[in-house]
Amino acid sequence: MSVLDDLAISLFGELLMADQLARAAIGKALPRGMELSHFSVLNHLSGLMEERSPAQLARAFHVTRGAMTNTLSKLEIAGHIHIRPDWDDARRKFVAISPSGRAARDAAVQTVSPLIADLVKAVGEDRVRAALPVLRELRIRLEEAD
Repeated sequence: MSVLDDLAISLFGELLMADQLARAAIGKALPRGMELSHFSVLNHLSGLMEERSPAQLARAFHVTRGAMTNTLSKLEIAGHIHIRPDWDDARRKFVAISPSGRAARDAAVQTVSPLIADLVKAVGEDRVRAALPVLRELRIRLEEAD
């Protein structure tokens, strides 16, 4: 194995472990009853000014349509999203965040923000700022390879 191979394995080992630990920590910090997938979808929809189809959301999160349908069903039951038919094609649906969903997302952000802020403070703002472009480029290249 080359030095480059060792570097690549170390990098992805750290990324995967950081992902697991971050998911666990954020999952514990979320309000009772909210799953990380729910928060992720609400957070995504809150930043958009237009509806998305379930298929678009599944692609955005790199999950199956079935997995996204399951998450959307739970969010709809909780009243956090509205799902409506496409008026031009009844086979399609559109999803939008509801006022309740926006409030739930905002409450979740308030519970996880201190955790994330503490991590940034511990690592150092300058170091985090320096790491972001590298992490972003890795993400973009992985999305392109998908």
